Amino acid sequence: MLVGYARVSREDQNLELQLQALTDAKCERIFSDKKSGAKKVRKGLEEALSHLRSGDTLVVWKLDRLGRTVKQLVDLVEELEANGTQFKSLKDNIDTTSSTGRFFFHLMASLAQMERELIAERTKAGLEAARKLGRTGGRPRAMTDGKVRSAKKLLKSGMAPRDVAADLGVSMATLYRWIPEAASLK
Repeated sequence: MLVGYARVSREDQNLELQLQALTDAKCERIFSDKKSGAKKVRKGLEEALSHLRSGDTLVVWKLDRLGRTVKQLVDLVEELEANGTQFKSLKDNIDTTSSTGRFFFHLMASLAQMERELIAERTKAGLEAARKLGRTGGRPRAMTDGKVRSAKKLLKSGMAPRDVAADLGVSMATLYRWIPEAASLK
C-alpha cells in the first residue's frame, strides 16, 4: 500500500499541489500537516507512520516535505527500513524500493556522519584555541570572588542567608554551593 504525506509550513499555505500529486501516484491513504518541518511533533506524519505496515511505502511530493535536515531524513528512512517499509519522493526521483534509491540514502547517511564529525572536530579545535588564549567557555560565574568575600562578611555580621542571597542577586542554592557553611546559619 502507498501511504502519502503532505506538509506545508503555515496554516495560510495550500496543500492542493501535493495532495493532487499523491493522489496521482495512487496513494491509498494521505495524511497532512500545516506545521514547520522543524517541529518534532507532527500529528499527520505520526498518523502516516502508524498506518504503514511491512511492505508499504511512504510517499512524499518532495524530500523537504518530510524533514528539514539530512539527519532527520536519514533517521526516518532508517526507521522505515527497520520496519520493513520503503520511502518514495516523487519530485526527487528517490525510491528506496530500488537498489539505487537505497544506495542514495546510505550515501546521505555517510555524508551526515561525516558532517557531524567535522563539526565536532571544528568545535574541539575552537575550544582549544580559546583555551590557549586564556578564555574559558560556559556561563559567567554568578558568584565572583568579590561576591564570595561580601557574602562571608555579611553572614559573619549575622545577616540571614536568604537576605545575603537577595542582596547579591543569587539564589539560595548558589549561595550554599559557594559557601556551604551558610546552610547551617538558617
